[in-house]
Amino acid sequence: MFNDIGALEVVALVVLAVLVFGPDKLPKVIQDATRFIRKVREFSDNAKNDIRTELGPEFKDFEFEDLNPKTYLRKQFDENDELAELRELTSSFDLRKEMDEVADAVSGKGSAATVPAAAVNGSGTPDLTKRDRPEAKDERPPYDSDAT
Repeated sequence: MFNDIGALEVVALVVLAVLVFGPDKLPKVIQDATRFIRKVREFSDNAKNDIRTELGPEFKDFEFEDLNPKTYLRKQFDENDELAELRELTSSFDLRKEMDEVADAVSGKGSAATVPAAAVNGSGTPDLTKRDRPEAKDERPPYDSDAT
């Protein structure tokens, strides 16, 4: 709960508590706070035990942490060996590499083998309106009124 509080923050909180409550009332305030935290934990444990008993013996291994979707999915992926092929496939597929290759091919930065010579205009960038077919060298694509 308080994993990200450093020593400087703790010292600042202690100094602030001494200034707000005073050195005389501070021990009583600390006792009250610990008693409150202990009662909240006890209430929470009792509620968990009541839920477990109401669910019955088939849910004796039920953990409340499994209600968190991330924890539930992680547990299912770790227990299920059928998904090993899926993990292997996703690790072999590099989406960023694939997108970079497509972007290079479109922008003309790729190798000469990726862009046909007939589809490159005078500036060295690919002309996507020209195809590799010989009959479409200087021919404009047909006008489609439905597409505009």
